[in-house]
Amino acid sequence: MASAKDQVSNRLPATDEVDGIVAGWHAERPDLDVSPLQVLSRVSRLARHLDRARRTAFATHGLEVWEFDVLSALRRQGPPYQLSPGALIRATLVTSGTMTNRIDRLESAGLVSRRRDPHDKRGVLVQLTGDGLRAVDAAFEALLAREEALLTVLDGDRQDQLAGLLRILLAPFDAGEPG
Repeated sequence: MASAKDQVSNRLPATDEVDGIVAGWHAERPDLDVSPLQVLSRVSRLARHLDRARRTAFATHGLEVWEFDVLSALRRQGPPYQLSPGALIRATLVTSGTMTNRIDRLESAGLVSRRRDPHDKRGVLVQLTGDGLRAVDAAFEALLAREEALLTVLDGDRQDQLAGLLRILLAPFDAGEPG
């Protein structure tokens, strides 16, 4: 017997906002194939909702999204939770000036520290402090709880299927070859 969750996850909503957008464009521009909107407008709208959920999860722990991005890049490295500023730039897709500003602000907040790179006398490493580690871990747990709640309408198989399809769309961008 199917659970209530399974019943919900196997039932499509009758309509959503994107259906109205697509219908409006189709009516106004019947000469154009508006079918890409069926997927990408939903992805775009979902991204906005996810951004709000992330901001809320991080704010609960006193972090901004950009702070979490830097701290989580360090945390994912494992002990001793450190990276060069260049590696942080690559991990977070920001400019060097932006990263310098972010590191300065995180250091002032006591969430990261700078130290000399023992393998490069001119190099610097950015390292999580104890406070930074606790902050990023707590914010990450809050993020996972929010994201899990958002995905409850999809069973595990559908989540796997969606992840695979999104990977296909995203991979060219990550490889530097956007379609």
